[in-house]
Formats: sequence, structure tokens, C-alpha cells
Amino acid sequence: MIIWYSGCGNSRFVADSLAEKLGEKKMLFIPDAARQGTAPEFGQDEILGIVFPVYSWSVPRLVSKFLRTFKFKGKPSYIYVACTCGDQTGYTLKHLKKDLSKNGLELDAFFSFRMPETYINLPGFELDTPENATLKIEQTRIQIDETVRLIKSRTRGNFDKLEGSSAFLKSEILKPLFYGLLITDRKFNVSDDCNGCGLCSRSCPLLNITMENGRPRWNGNCTNCMSCYHRCPTNAVNFGKATLGKGQYFFGKPLSPAHNIEETKKTENRTERKRTEQERTKPI
Repeated sequence: MIIWYSGCGNSRFVADSLAEKLGEKKMLFIPDAARQGTAPEFGQDEILGIVFPVYSWSVPRLVSKFLRTFKFKGKPSYIYVACTCGDQTGYTLKHLKKDLSKNGLELDAFFSFRMPETYINLPGFELDTPENATLKIEQTRIQIDETVRLIKSRTRGNFDKLEGSSAFLKSEILKPLFYGLLITDRKFNVSDDCNGCGLCSRSCPLLNITMENGRPRWNGNCTNCMSCYHRCPTNAVNFGKATLGKGQYFFGKPLSPAHNIEETKKTENRTERKRTEQERTKPI
């Protein structure tokens, strides 16, 4: 079985890829399981995979709560975790082990995958360029094959190469500040470009968005996964002013409008410079 959570598609891509290559048929979306009270049930000698994105250099709170509180039926014979991050995992492994121990479970293998950035809610936080995003995805495709080989052989160990520097500062000091001060939906708003399609509401993994008079309303149960922002077909959703003009990324979605606009501007500038040069050198 693979239990998974994803906001913008990166972790879903990893979960689906692992399931396909491992021949895994049982998939459980953690937010659905939490809402429905579904307890994962394991047969004899069954493997458990847990897939999620790293939030604030740690395990997302909704995943952490699920792993700590849900009583699994039966006990997996082998547990692996595959997490995705933009750059660094911090103390995700350390925190994860604590979560599993609360449920009497022990982790066997830990894998991490660098995927395109999605969190852009602060100044200086930007999306990857389309080239870097494509490179990260292709590197993950290659890495998944080796990960599958290790899982099939039930190899134990920490295969995380992305902990990064200053892990204690990021995971133990900055993480609580992030959640206490920045993880909120009060800053979400929509511009006049909103067409009322409701995709933001339908794509919210926590069902936190309702549509009222053709406009989305956020209802206070938000993890800042940014699915609503990145899925909006008109780029009308914003988080305060921090996301203005930063473009969008959702796994499998066409390139960010902001990047496309930037490339168009560069092309126009090159064309204008060429025209000016031609005018300057044209015979009198």
C-alpha cells in the first residue's frame, strides 16, 4: 500500500510512479482517509510506502497528525518513505521517525527527491525556471528506478542526500515560526480575472475553499499547499501581494504564464534592438 499526500502534483507523480513500477494497486490519499476515518489495513508481509512533500523543512502537519493518531490494522513488514522538496529536507527524517514511533511503527528506508518549487509566498521565494523544473523532474525519473530496486530488495537505510545545511535552524527554529505566523489563508484573494470556474475549490486537498457568488472563499483550514494558486486557469488567485507576477507551476501543467510573459518581453526587446540597429545602418 502507498499512502500519500500532494498539493501541487510533485508527490503524486512520485507516488504514482512508484506504484506503477512496484505493481502496487492499493493507494490511499491521506486527507481523504483522515476525513473518512479510514484506517489502513495490512496483510501479512505487506509493504507500506508513505509519500509527501516537505513543508517548512519537515513533515506536513496533516501527514504528521495522521501518522501519529491513526491506528493501522496489522503491521507492515517493511516501511519506506519518499518525500519531495524544492531544495532541502532538513530534519524531515528525524521528525518522521518520531511520528511513526507514536504508532508503534519503525521506518526501514527514507528517500528524498528534488522537485520544482511551489512555495512562493514570501519575497525572494521564486519558482524554478522551466529549464530547472524540467531537469529536476528528469533526474527524479532516473532516481525512481534505483529507489524501486532498493524497495523490492527491502534494503534498509537513509538514502536522503538533501538534508542541507543549517538543518537544526530551519526545522527546529524557523518551522514553528512559519506555522505560527505565515501558514494562514487570510491573505488569499482573487483579482478581477477570476472567472468563477471553481477549480481552486475542487483542487483543494483539505476542502477548505467554497464558492460564494462565483468567487472562492477560504475557510480557515489551510496548509498553504498553494494548489488553489497554481491551478487557477487565469492566475487570478494571489497570496497578498507576495505572489503577484511570479507565475504558476503544477505538475503536468503548461509552463508558467510569468515565464512565458518574460520570454515574450525578451523577444520583443531583441526585435526592437534589431529594428533600431537596422534603422541606424540603413543607407540615406
